[in-house]
Formats: sequence, C-alpha cells, structure tokens
Amino acid sequence: MADVQALQKISCETFTDTFGDVNTPENLEKYLANAYSIRQLKSELSDPESAFFFIYQEDQLAGYLKVNFGDNQTEEYGTDKLEIQRIYIRKAFKHLGLGTHLMHKAFEVANQLHKHHIWLGVWENNVAAQKFYRKLGFNQIGDHVFTLGDNRQRDIIMSIDI
Repeated sequence: MADVQALQKISCETFTDTFGDVNTPENLEKYLANAYSIRQLKSELSDPESAFFFIYQEDQLAGYLKVNFGDNQTEEYGTDKLEIQRIYIRKAFKHLGLGTHLMHKAFEVANQLHKHHIWLGVWENNVAAQKFYRKLGFNQIGDHVFTLGDNRQRDIIMSIDI
C-alpha cells in the first residue's frame, strides 16, 4: 500500500474501536503514537520478513492483515512458524466474512513459505476474537505481556498446526 497515511488511519481507528473503551485516553494515545507512527509503519511496510494484505468492500478499505515470519516475529517461536500480528476490520465491515477471508490468506502465505504453524496473540478479555480463532482451529499455547502505555496487559498466545 503506497498510502501509509491510510494505513495509519485504519490502524488507529480499528485499535481505538476495539480497545479504546477499556484503556485510559493517555495510555491509548501513547500506544497509538508509537505503534502507528508514519515512521514505524513505513519501516514495517518495507520489512522483507513482514507482509500486509488489504481487503476492500465496495471500493472502501475495510481492513488488513499483517504477518511476520523468520526472525521478525514478535516472540521467538521458531522460524517454522508464521505470526499473525494484526488482523483488523473496520467496525462498519464486521460480520461480513472479511476476517475469515484474511485468515485464509494467512494460511495461504504460511503454506507458500513452507511454515508448519501459525500463531497469534489476542487480549485475554477479547472473547469474541478468541472464539473466532478457536472456530478456525487455534488453541491456546501460552501467554505474554502486552504493554499499552503504562498498563501491562495479558495476551493469550494461540496456535494452529497446518
């Protein structure tokens, strides 16, 4: 995607829609400024061990998927794995099957890269996302700390063998 500003906008929008009500405005602002700065997103877009896939509905950017592989994964689970770091769908486009479509894309990429497992982290209180991942066959294999501003939160690590 050439327009990094559109990526920044959808990232901030979807993250805020999902987590804004359960975090302080200060922590949210600090996280968004760091995680989705133009400089950070340009770096991620140019990283050869990451890939972005965008999904459109009626010519509107509806969401995206970001995967990491090799040494670029956010946890050291091994190079035979692919990480789904982000799967974001705008609120207006949820429940249309777009998230499932992006998950299938992640499986396709994993197969193309000869990966044997896919893993992801999901906030412990995001029950809807956990249910979605379990429906696709993911199981919990651990957890890790996710820091949002000055708030340490728990993410559940889920994985699937492919």
